[in-house]
Amino acid sequence: MTEEAANEIARLEAVLAGRRNGLGEEHLDTLAAMLDLAEALWASGRLSAARRLEEQVAAGREKRLGEDHADTLKAQGKLATTLGAQGDLSEARRLQERVAEGVCRLHGDAARDTLRARNNLAGTLAALGELAEARALLEQTIAALCREFGDEDPDALLALGNLAGVLWRLEQRDEAYWLQHQLFQTYRRLRGAADPLTLAASAILDMMQRDGWR
Repeated sequence: MTEEAANEIARLEAVLAGRRNGLGEEHLDTLAAMLDLAEALWASGRLSAARRLEEQVAAGREKRLGEDHADTLKAQGKLATTLGAQGDLSEARRLQERVAEGVCRLHGDAARDTLRARNNLAGTLAALGELAEARALLEQTIAALCREFGDEDPDALLALGNLAGVLWRLEQRDEAYWLQHQLFQTYRRLRGAADPLTLAASAILDMMQRDGWR
């Protein structure tokens, strides 16, 4: 951990301690400080500590705000990401399904937050080996993102890359390769050859070529 990261965690810990002392453990501002600290801990690789805070925030917001409140769903989504990173994929899936349904009720079927939640869920389904289900969800999500926000929307491109990976695992390698090639070309045109997203797309394309995409 860098000195800067350690200092930021110490600062956020002090903020949280102050809010706990002044406002109480379940105050919404205290819960918000917990989530800020959890994000910093996550970024430093301390996933277990982040998870404990995220579980407390998700439970606290559900108690104070209700299960379908946007802030409750946000906390559950962050917790699901941590669970997935720790390998607890079944629980991550359960939470992501709840988040996707809740966000859809709040914002509608074609809202960006709904489509992002579905993309996240598709990633977990793929990690669980539910490839056909992941593919179907990604195809629906990409179609909606392109229709609502355009073919070059960042979320649409992210989902496109996820779909290429799922197709590759399904042994539909020609389709996967050309989707990845399309993604690489789009990133290079929009963001430049040295952009991290362009470089990542290029690296995956190189891997596909080495592994004999034909």
